[in-house]
Amino acid sequence: MLDKGEFKTIRRDLERLDKEREAVIHNSRKVIKLSKLAIYALLRNEESAAQKNMDLIEKQVKSIKKGSTDTSIDKTALAEYVEASTLYWFIKKGKLPTRSDLKVDTESYLCGLCDLTGELMRMAVGKMIQGKVDDVQKIKDLLMEIYGEFLHFNLRNGELRKKSDAIKWNLTKVEDLLLCTRKGAI
Repeated sequence: MLDKGEFKTIRRDLERLDKEREAVIHNSRKVIKLSKLAIYALLRNEESAAQKNMDLIEKQVKSIKKGSTDTSIDKTALAEYVEASTLYWFIKKGKLPTRSDLKVDTESYLCGLCDLTGELMRMAVGKMIQGKVDDVQKIKDLLMEIYGEFLHFNLRNGELRKKSDAIKWNLTKVEDLLLCTRKGAI
């Protein structure tokens, strides 16, 4: 009654898909870890460690198979990659890469930018402690630009919407840092 050959083919297909899924999970975890290490190095001005991790991330991101899996860890990994890359570009080049520069989808790019604002806020605190007010002003200007662009989006309730809400909070914290310097509190 049943075509046994068909079910044998289905089993092979399911096994292949499961192997692909496991590879996506494995490679995504590597990207997430390397991204965190790169960000950590960037915030501590450890240029060689940051560069090494960025090089490794670039190679690892290419190994994340694009496609449908029943996990969202690949999206998380790509957002982490965007976060690390945008911080790296901001520090090294004074600008942010585009989606096409990073070869990522829109949602991963936007989620990564949202996460970037938290790292920029931490960087601003460090710069303020060092007395580098001009650097804090540059960070605030970038946060204002990002926030201004996000205001034009009509985001649905979801992960991106939640992340985008943090942009204003991070901007406010940096503005407060600058306000404190003008009032002589720092």
